[in-house]
Amino acid sequence: MATAVPERTETGSRRGTAPRNSAPAAPGRRNTAVLVGFTAATNLADGVTKMALPLLATRLTGSPAQVTVVSLTLTLPWLLTALHIGVLVDHFDRRRLLWSANAMRLAAMGWLAASHLAGGLTLSQLCAAGVTLGVADVLASTSASALVPAAVPAAGRERANAWMAGAETVGQEFAGPFVGGLLLATGTGLALGLTGASYAVAALSLLCLSGRFRPDRPAPGAAPVSVNARIAEGLRFLWHDPVLRTLSLVVAVLAAVWGAWLALIPLYAKQAMDLEPQQYGIVLSALGIGGLAGAAAVTWVNRLLGAHRAMLADLIGTTAMVALPALTTNIWAVTAGAFLGGMGGTLWTVNTRTLTQRMVPDQMLGRYNAAARLFSFGAMPLGAALVGLLAELGGMRLAFAVFAVATAATPVPFLRNVTPSTLRSR
Repeated sequence: MATAVPERTETGSRRGTAPRNSAPAAPGRRNTAVLVGFTAATNLADGVTKMALPLLATRLTGSPAQVTVVSLTLTLPWLLTALHIGVLVDHFDRRRLLWSANAMRLAAMGWLAASHLAGGLTLSQLCAAGVTLGVADVLASTSASALVPAAVPAAGRERANAWMAGAETVGQEFAGPFVGGLLLATGTGLALGLTGASYAVAALSLLCLSGRFRPDRPAPGAAPVSVNARIAEGLRFLWHDPVLRTLSLVVAVLAAVWGAWLALIPLYAKQAMDLEPQQYGIVLSALGIGGLAGAAAVTWVNRLLGAHRAMLADLIGTTAMVALPALTTNIWAVTAGAFLGGMGGTLWTVNTRTLTQRMVPDQMLGRYNAAARLFSFGAMPLGAALVGLLAELGGMRLAFAVFAVATAATPVPFLRNVTPSTLRSR
């Protein structure tokens, strides 16, 4: 979801942690280009796989449950492995972890392509590949986010985060599914092979990064700490900081709302709005267009309003996204709400990434990012399940209204705990 906030000095955090890696301006610009290119290539390939694997499953079975399981394998690793992977990211060189993640992706796609050419795919193979790709996604996303402070100077992080968020939106929401459909229409082997090649090219691009990407290590002679203790340390760090705790709880609500909206809007568009597929495509595309608009305008918005008000704008935009379907079936009103939600989501994502990269010590970034994303990725399926239950009991408009009320309440803790003066002190 991602200034007037003054930058904290890079000589250490206010908690007395070790100095954080920083990059000179010129290598920082090159590193930004590399990270944006890596993000674009991998998210394009991710968009292809998230569309292609369930579609390939439909060629093997007519069971909705089995097709859903294939889709679930791509996202379930976030709930099961994120915290442990956060420990890895805080212990090993983050660029090497990105290479490892893309090696896993390349192996999965190569195995599927070889199996297809050898005689055909099976559901078990699709599930195994989905789990591998899902774990690789957790590893890559957590490592890349933690690597940014070491690769990009503080003054350039807002721009880097904006471009990376825009690349994620283009790859996941637009180009990936579209390219995946074209490639599968041409041939399954070609689709799988070219997707694997995208992961390989992205991995090679990381050779152009300049800097040191191994996190700060404990002092020599320090007592060894177990994995579970490191996970607990990361969770305590998040929970005991009122700003980080508030941001995580707010994003959990926002993610639940997004999960609910995405789960219910297809049925609402068909039954309540009586939309044709092309019209429904307009509504859904407004999310991605709003996300791109947010990525393009975030620097200007932050200069005009400040990061605090820009983040508040997301809370208002997401409220509008889920409230308008509760109030009207007009396609243009619902589309406008989707645009505001998509734009606000990018404003939130860019600003919270930039803020937490400044607030969180280098040796804690992996565990913090993993824990924070666990809040959001864990809340999305809960939101989807709850909205289905509410719609079944009270109707779709009531379900949207309940989530609109929940979202409308989020500015209260946000304004209380995340104030401009608090952000300036960080």
